[in-house]
Amino acid sequence: MGTGRRSGRRDQEATNVPEASTAAANAPRSLAEALRARDDVALAALLHARPDLLNPVPGDVTQLATRAGTRASVVRALDRLDRFALQTAEALAVAPDPCPYPVLESLLTGTGGEDTEARDALPRALGTLRDQALVWGDENRLRLVRTARELLAPSAQRPSPTGLGPTAAEAVAGMSPTRIQEIVAAAGLPATHDPVSAVSALTGLFTDPERMSALLDEAPAEAHQVLGRLVWGPPYGEVTPNPTPPVRWLRDRGLLLPASPRTVVLPREVALHLRGGLAHRRTAPLPPPVGVHREHRPQLVDANAAGQALAALSTVEELVKSWEHAGPLVLRAGGLAVRDLKRTAAALDTTESAAAFWIELAYAAGLLATDGEADERYAPTPAFDGWRELPPAERWAALARAWLPATRTPGLVGEQDAKGRTLSALGPDLDRSAAPEVRRRVLELIGELPEGGVPDPEAVLERLAWERPARGTGDLRARLARWTLHEAEVLGVTGRGALSVFGRALLEHRDAAGPLAPLLPEPVDHVLLQADLTAVAPGPLLRPLAEMLAVLADVESKGGATVYRFTPGSVRRALDAGQTASDLHAFLTEHSRTPVPQPLAYLIDDVARRHGHLRVGAASSYVRCDDDAMLGEILADKRSASLGLRRLAPTVLAAQADPAALLDGLRAMGYAPAAESRTGDVLVSRADAHRTPARSAPVPVPDGPPVPDATLLGAAVRAIRAGDLAATAVRKEPAAASSGAPGELPRTSAAETLATVQAAALTGSAVWIGYVNADGAASQRVIAPVRVEGGFVTGYDHTADEVRTYALHRITGVAELAEDQV
Repeated sequence: MGTGRRSGRRDQEATNVPEASTAAANAPRSLAEALRARDDVALAALLHARPDLLNPVPGDVTQLATRAGTRASVVRALDRLDRFALQTAEALAVAPDPCPYPVLESLLTGTGGEDTEARDALPRALGTLRDQALVWGDENRLRLVRTARELLAPSAQRPSPTGLGPTAAEAVAGMSPTRIQEIVAAAGLPATHDPVSAVSALTGLFTDPERMSALLDEAPAEAHQVLGRLVWGPPYGEVTPNPTPPVRWLRDRGLLLPASPRTVVLPREVALHLRGGLAHRRTAPLPPPVGVHREHRPQLVDANAAGQALAALSTVEELVKSWEHAGPLVLRAGGLAVRDLKRTAAALDTTESAAAFWIELAYAAGLLATDGEADERYAPTPAFDGWRELPPAERWAALARAWLPATRTPGLVGEQDAKGRTLSALGPDLDRSAAPEVRRRVLELIGELPEGGVPDPEAVLERLAWERPARGTGDLRARLARWTLHEAEVLGVTGRGALSVFGRALLEHRDAAGPLAPLLPEPVDHVLLQADLTAVAPGPLLRPLAEMLAVLADVESKGGATVYRFTPGSVRRALDAGQTASDLHAFLTEHSRTPVPQPLAYLIDDVARRHGHLRVGAASSYVRCDDDAMLGEILADKRSASLGLRRLAPTVLAAQADPAALLDGLRAMGYAPAAESRTGDVLVSRADAHRTPARSAPVPVPDGPPVPDATLLGAAVRAIRAGDLAATAVRKEPAAASSGAPGELPRTSAAETLATVQAAALTGSAVWIGYVNADGAASQRVIAPVRVEGGFVTGYDHTADEVRTYALHRITGVAELAEDQV
């Protein structure tokens, strides 16, 4: 393993033995010592990079080091390394412990140091590992945190990403001494007196390049082929009870060692020799570049994105309004039924996956929620009404601000979870905590290109995979990135794949509505009526006009210009809402830039003439009409059989169906009945818009503990330093029994505690106390008591740098400080 050291460096080390010895004596002997040697800025940087270490705030540096070495914290830190920093950690996991810097360098660059990019990038990667408290020690004694080594080192159950296997010493553990001596003899080594020296001799052979080359020169050609299949991993291979001669030759000389009765393994030292000293087949010292794949004029990008933004506003508003009268039911397990998702997709004239995105976007923006009723449904929230009154640019900014940090992932809708259950829109299992970070990073990579620059999506994915090669989550992050590229385009954050000017403002936490507003068309107050019973809206309509037209006509097509179609059903809908024929004629005349076509005027008059001729009320229900001949015609129609009609009087029919079903049945037969109240007045059937109680938007699921701000970091560092000061303060030797091992809380009786703090208060001296607070957390403090009364001691706390009061019954013990202490 030491073959990677260059002779020049060895000569320098040989001539600097005293300096090396001094450095070794001053080197930290533990992670706690290494952390204690950091200044406050470096300690705060560690807590910022690994915020899980702050919960709760460590009592001192020793607690911080212990917590930094726990499995959960180390796994989280490893998952946030870039690819080359992770490869450096993996190389340290298969290196000697401790590992000199030249040995680590040779594992990443080869024995000849051919990989200059890796050599140049190694200091940065090693610095990252040091900053994350995953590596400590000086250059002569680099140590990977034990938990990280256990996670990254190769084993039979968990192969190493390097493809290396166990060392020769690990592989022969449990082998009989006789068999070890046979391997030593077959390898041409002199016999030894014990297995330990035999294994040491075998390891020395495998790490000596010249002797290993000579040994391999004697190997059969087929043996080299066997080694070639194992050298880059996996290092395990199956063998039969009677292996082939090449395998037997390798096994006899220890170049393959038994891992189980039917498995052999290639020792790590042999693999490294065959690899030329490399721990990885390929290193990735530099991030893959994300360049300009295509380029568009910035003005074209912004115009295209603005059009998408306007379409997004229209889609979200149409979606939410379609749920304000009879929204879909909430499933028992939460979420939207598949049939309701399909129905919504058909209403929006889009795919189910796109409908799921718009539904989740409206939900994330707080425009949709459950109403909380016994028969629970989804409905608009009161916030929707306020959102509709905002200018278009501000409405879009509200949607975009909700989308960017959202953890809910609509791309998962329709897939199955680990238990085989289908994930539904608005369901409880769509949160993915990595989504906001991936979404923002994708936009940042696009934003780093020149204005109008479009990246290759595959280059973006490669860059993300290098920045976070987290084990087991790479596929999810790649899918999140692809969904981000699509969602950003349909939402208008990007246009033709390039970041828009208002998308850039969103990314930089600036007002995105400002750059967007000039790009959106002004709402128009007119339509163009055509003879084919359609109306063309040449742009976005003013809200009152759009709302009235949505009642009077059906949307036929959308785009830059929306086309509405007038039908008997749509006209009847307007009449049901309380409008009269004259009202409709006046409305169209006022808002059309073209004359009202005669076919449209005839349609309105014809529907209005028949509207309300029949009256339906509640008996169970009835039909009333002054024309008894029409009632006879209805009775004679076979299609009315399901309504259960019978004549009560010449002008009245009774029905078994309820009023709503009777209305629908008669309309299906071609009549235009109107509902009436108990007093005989025509009912206006415009339903009141249903709103949920006030609801807040869903809170994104955090990806681990929140990143602490500067105030919290400063307070945490002061608390850690204070605890460390108390833990390392030198106490006077007690006159009687020892007060405990160093670092432990002192133990004194209540009487001794009271006497000592009273004496300190009289003399003005400082003492060291152990204290347990109301939450049961133990700490060590250095205080200068000034007052002792009422069961409390008040004094200046040197560790907290402030005056504090402590309950005497919570003080576990007290000790005087040495003369040279505070």
